[in-house]
Amino acid sequence: MEDLPARPRLRGLHRASALFIGLFVLLHMANHLAGLSGQETHIAFMAEARQLYRQPFVEVALVCLILWQVGSGLTMLVRGWARRKGTVAWLQAASGGYLAFFLVNHIGAVIAGRTVFGLDTDFRFAAAGFFAPPWHWFFAPYYFLGVLSLFVHVGCAAYWSSLASRPALGTALLGGAAGVGALLAALIVMALSGALYPVAIPPHYLATYGQ
Repeated sequence: MEDLPARPRLRGLHRASALFIGLFVLLHMANHLAGLSGQETHIAFMAEARQLYRQPFVEVALVCLILWQVGSGLTMLVRGWARRKGTVAWLQAASGGYLAFFLVNHIGAVIAGRTVFGLDTDFRFAAAGFFAPPWHWFFAPYYFLGVLSLFVHVGCAAYWSSLASRPALGTALLGGAAGVGALLAALIVMALSGALYPVAIPPHYLATYGQ
């Protein structure tokens, strides 16, 4: 019971770091939205955005914040497991758990792609798995659930913040966030898989999957 006073502080720090990470996430989502019109548009937008977040200090700070976010989130997930009640509480736990898995896996893949395989980790890197059977069976739900979990997790936070004063608003915010997340997740998967427009993947990207 001695760690009880630290829990509100941990939650507060978790939310504070989420605000900073959210700035990058907004930029990343804007990149995907721009990329709905074509592969080259996605790559061009990313080239401009990288001038901001590819600065060494920004990259290191961002990775450290994400690792802290994952660690603090998993800590709260484990601590509150036995006391968790209600659909929203379990949605928050499930979305947070999957988001932790997605972020660690995604960051690890990007770092390995850049340092081990010498690849430009742009649209082609993200889309390559969709064109290397049977990996498309993994990447379609992987990306869909990653985006959906992000929006559901944010929606749960909005729900709890509004519950005391305006419960109906909290429910609407959660439902709206989940709906937008599902739509955006579907569009991103469709773009990466070539369902919206032709996608060209250079052979050296496919080679990492043994193709």
